[in-house]
Amino acid sequence: MSTETETQGGGAPKLKLGALTALVVGSMIGGGIFSLPQNMAAGAGAGAILIGWVITFFGMLTLAFAFQMLANRKPEVEGGVYGYAKAGFGNYMGFNSAWGYWISAWIGNVSYFVVMFSALAFWFPVFGEGNTATAIVCASILLWALHFLVLRGVHGAAFINTITTVAKLVPLALFILLVVFAFKVDTFNLDFWGSAKLGSVVDQVKSTMLVTVWVFIGIEGASMFSSRAENMKEVGKATVIGFLLTIALLVAVSVLSLGVMTQAELAALKNPSTAYVLEKAIGPWGANLMNAGLVISVGGALLAWTLLASEAPYLAGKDGVMPKVFGTTNANGSPAASLWLTNGLIQLFLIITLFSSAGYLALLSLATSMILIPYLLCSGYALLVAKRGEGYAQGESSGKEFGIATIASVYGVWLIYAAGLKYLFLSMVLYAPGLLFYLWARKERGEKAFTGPEAVLAALIVVAGLFAGYELLTGALTL
Repeated sequence: MSTETETQGGGAPKLKLGALTALVVGSMIGGGIFSLPQNMAAGAGAGAILIGWVITFFGMLTLAFAFQMLANRKPEVEGGVYGYAKAGFGNYMGFNSAWGYWISAWIGNVSYFVVMFSALAFWFPVFGEGNTATAIVCASILLWALHFLVLRGVHGAAFINTITTVAKLVPLALFILLVVFAFKVDTFNLDFWGSAKLGSVVDQVKSTMLVTVWVFIGIEGASMFSSRAENMKEVGKATVIGFLLTIALLVAVSVLSLGVMTQAELAALKNPSTAYVLEKAIGPWGANLMNAGLVISVGGALLAWTLLASEAPYLAGKDGVMPKVFGTTNANGSPAASLWLTNGLIQLFLIITLFSSAGYLALLSLATSMILIPYLLCSGYALLVAKRGEGYAQGESSGKEFGIATIASVYGVWLIYAAGLKYLFLSMVLYAPGLLFYLWARKERGEKAFTGPEAVLAALIVVAGLFAGYELLTGALTL
C-alpha cells in the first residue's frame, strides 16, 4: 500500500506558538546579520543608519501586522504567501506566488551552503570560498542529511529548528553584551551624519534601506505553515513576535558596532564583519566566537528554509494549481515529492557553483528579488479584505487595518523598487517556465486554465521572459 496521502498524514502533531515563532526567527536570521556592520557602514553614517532603521521598522511592522490581520480575519485561507495571493487574485497569481517563492527559497539555500563552508574555512582552509570540491562534497552530505530529517516529519524538523534558533541567538546576545561594554560615545558621534563622500543624508538613508530589503526575508515563515498550526491566531502572534525580536537584534548589532569602530573602519572590513568588531572589542577569541555563531546560524537557517522551500509546491499541489504529485505527503506528513524536487535542484546548483561561482551569484541576485512579489500580493490582499470588511463582526470598523494594509502595500512597492526594477524584468526569465507546470496541473483537474485577464498576464510573462532571456544572451542586459 502506498505510504503517500493527500493530507497531512498520520495525524501529525500541530505546530504551537514557540515552533512557529522559531520558524520566523530562524528563517530571517541567517548569515546576513553577521555582515550587517560593514554592509550598513559602507554607505551611511550613524545618523542615517538610525533614520533608515526607523523607516524600516514601521514599514516591516505594517507587513507583519498585515500577515497577523489575515491570519485573524481569514483563518480559512491556508498557505501564507501562496494562499493569500490565490484568495485575492485567482489561481494563476496564486501559482506565480508559490512558484516565485519556491525558486527564491531553494536558490537561497544554495547560498547558505556556500556561506557556511566559507565560514568553516576560518578553521579549515580546504573549504576555501565555500565552493571547493571538498566543500561541495561536505555540503552535499549535509543537504541529504537535512532532507531525510524532514522526511521523518515536519513537526520533528520544526522542533530541531527551534533548538537551532535558540542556539544561534546565544552568540548574537553575547556579541551585543560585549560590544555594549566596549562602546565609546566619541567613536559613535564621529562623523555622525557621514562624510561628504557618502553623499547627502537622503542618499545615505536609501543606501541603508537597500541593505534592509533582504534581512527580513522569512517574515512569512509562520504563515507558510498555517495549515499545520494548532491555532491560526498563533500564526499572527508568531509573525509579530518573530519580527520584533529580529529587528531588535539587527538594530543592536549594526548600531552598537559604530561605537566600537568608526564608520570608515567598519566599511573597510571583510565579512563576516561582526567577527572583526568583536575582535577589536575583546581580542582574537571574539573572531572565533562570531565565526562559530555564523556556522550555527546558517545551519539553522538551512533547516528553516528547507522546510519553507518544500512547503510552497506542496500547498499549491494540494490545491490543484501545481501538479497533484507535489500535493502528496508520506506517512510522516512530510511533502516527499516536493522535497525530492527541491533538494535535487539544490544539489544540481551546488555542483554548478564548483565550476561557475560567478553564474551562480548572478542567478542568486535575480532569484532573491522574486520573493518580493509574493509579499506585495499578500499586502494587496490584506488591503482588499479590509476594504470589503471581510471577517469583521457587524459594526466593527476596518479603518485601522485598512490604513495598515495601505502602508504595507506602499512599502511592498518600495521593496521591489529598491531591489531594482531591472531584476523585476529579468525575473520573468524564471517565471515564464512555470506556465508549463500550471497548465499541467489544470489539465489534470480537467479545468479551464485561465480567465480572460489571466491569459493576457500569462502571455505578457512569457513574452517578457523570452525577451529578457534574449537580452541576457546577447549581452544587452547583465545581472
